[in-house]
Amino acid sequence: MEPVHIPVLLEEVLEGMRVKSSGVYVDGTVGPGGHAEGILRKCKGCTLIGIDQDPEALKIATERLRGYNVHLEHDRFSHMKEVINRLGYTRVDGVLLDLGASSLQLKSKGRGFSFLKDEPLDMRMDRSQKLTAFTIVNEYSEKDLANIFWQYGEERMSRKIARAIVYAREKKQISTCRELSGIIEKAVGRKGRIHPATKTFQSLRIEINKELMELSVGINAGVNILKRGGRFCVLSYHSLEDRIVKHSFKEFKQKGQVSIITKKPLVAKKEEQRLNPSSRSAKFRIAEKL
Repeated sequence: MEPVHIPVLLEEVLEGMRVKSSGVYVDGTVGPGGHAEGILRKCKGCTLIGIDQDPEALKIATERLRGYNVHLEHDRFSHMKEVINRLGYTRVDGVLLDLGASSLQLKSKGRGFSFLKDEPLDMRMDRSQKLTAFTIVNEYSEKDLANIFWQYGEERMSRKIARAIVYAREKKQISTCRELSGIIEKAVGRKGRIHPATKTFQSLRIEINKELMELSVGINAGVNILKRGGRFCVLSYHSLEDRIVKHSFKEFKQKGQVSIITKKPLVAKKEEQRLNPSSRSAKFRIAEKL
């Protein structure tokens, strides 16, 4: 199966992880396996434990990483301690998190992540869970919707959008991504290149998948399973994620548990941004276990 995405900041990740042939590494968001393949190619004697909530992504990663020393696990990265313990490990040499929705999820038919597609509202990274975007959009109160859009999307028009959604669903259920994006666009208008539904869809995805809670728990789990000198590397794509990573690393530094390698986050070079638009908003932070 062909890879469906280009791994962001791959060279910086490989340098930041300081991979070695005898090392054991966790890719907590293995997805289709782009970063994992880079790590395994660089040090063919190392072991990689790949974790992902999305069974479809794991199927692609299984094919892509065939022949390497890899364990692929269907789980949340916040459970990485339990995952490595099941596999017989207690400590690892590095942890990588590449946050947000992957190109696989955004482009796959029927996943309901994109406001550009006429498909059912879903947005679950793990489709075995019950909560979907359809439930939130059609059942949450106007106040709760506005809070989600403001807190997780930093959407300045959160109240207006929530009001428009509630008004529209009183006439009929909102069933598709295109319906929802149309309601939002009609409510707030469209200016510039960024679609007015972008932040609302981001906030729904974060709420459904509990992404910020998962990140906080996952950082704590990752720091605790690292060996001394092990590296924790995180790629984030919006300010809420980056803020959590930044403050979490600072808290662990104050406790004397890590040193922060990246005083300021690394970003993609202009050439990478040109070739891979997904890299434009990426921020990369590294901490090292003391």
